[in-house]
Amino acid sequence: MSANGEKLRVGIAGYGVVGKRRRTVIDQHPALVTVAVADRTFSADGVLPDGVRHYANSHDLLAQEDLDILFVCLTNDVAAEVTIAGLEKGLHVFCEKPPGRDVKDIADVIAAEARHPGLKLKYGFNHRYHDSVRDALALVRSGQLGRIIDMRGVYGKSAIISFGQSDWRSKREIAGGGILLDQGIHMVDLMRLFAGEFSDVQAVVSNRFWGHDVEDNAYALMRTADGVVAMLHSSATQWRHRFQLDIALEKGAIILSGILSGSKSYGVETLTVAWATEGDAGDPREQTTRYNHDPSWSDEVADFADCILSGRPVSEGSSAEAEATMRLVYRIYCADPDWRQRWSLSLSERG
Repeated sequence: MSANGEKLRVGIAGYGVVGKRRRTVIDQHPALVTVAVADRTFSADGVLPDGVRHYANSHDLLAQEDLDILFVCLTNDVAAEVTIAGLEKGLHVFCEKPPGRDVKDIADVIAAEARHPGLKLKYGFNHRYHDSVRDALALVRSGQLGRIIDMRGVYGKSAIISFGQSDWRSKREIAGGGILLDQGIHMVDLMRLFAGEFSDVQAVVSNRFWGHDVEDNAYALMRTADGVVAMLHSSATQWRHRFQLDIALEKGAIILSGILSGSKSYGVETLTVAWATEGDAGDPREQTTRYNHDPSWSDEVADFADCILSGRPVSEGSSAEAEATMRLVYRIYCADPDWRQRWSLSLSERG
């Protein structure tokens, strides 16, 4: 609750699949309530059957509503602009990933954030809140399995344009990038979370199958300053949807496999831990935990609300974390000479 005991008033800019899912969780939180939404699919301003006001334009939402918090669930080309507008109006802002089309977008947001130090800004790197990821991170940080040696990550789906959805993700001027920026960014963020920052990056980026002006596959080989090596494959030609992150450590291994999602297409979410011992002949003792409930959406919003109410800094999904992840994504792009030229041209066209 706010200082006067009233719920914090939330507006949602972008009321598609993600915006509606965010609203469900927001309205379940005891200190939050959705009062208005905006989406270009509304032909005019009005009121939903449940009494929540709706607008056809995000800027009208900001101009006409008395809000405390803004959730930004928009396409990449306008996400940073509306995030900045929310901050400039004095609102706490939660923005979905990615922060924008490129590093410049997040840099512009951070400049606006610096002008309003009392406001909270959080980005939706939702995978950090999955129980399997949190349990794996706790195990790594405990030191029980020693230091990380290397990681291998695959995150893929069968198309850039999903069935029944808009094709904006295939358009560079709107999306900024393809499968790596849209979905692979989650795996990039998790690799940073587990291993830290990467100093060396090599990559191959390709759009040879779907032929869109954005990539349908990105392959990266990365290394941290202290020698942790990570291999990443972000794919839009993974016909059987897949999420898997293998982490090899000095005394064993951790395997994150499957991820609970709205589509239910990435399989069962599990965490497998292996303990390497002398004489195991490459077949160590393993234990697999299966996760049947996904608390990530509610926990992520609850964490954001607590940051606002308690005044503590945003940690998971902070603007600094978002910028670091975006910079690594673009280092992967630029490690491929052909794609480095493409991104340079895109930035010059934007001025």
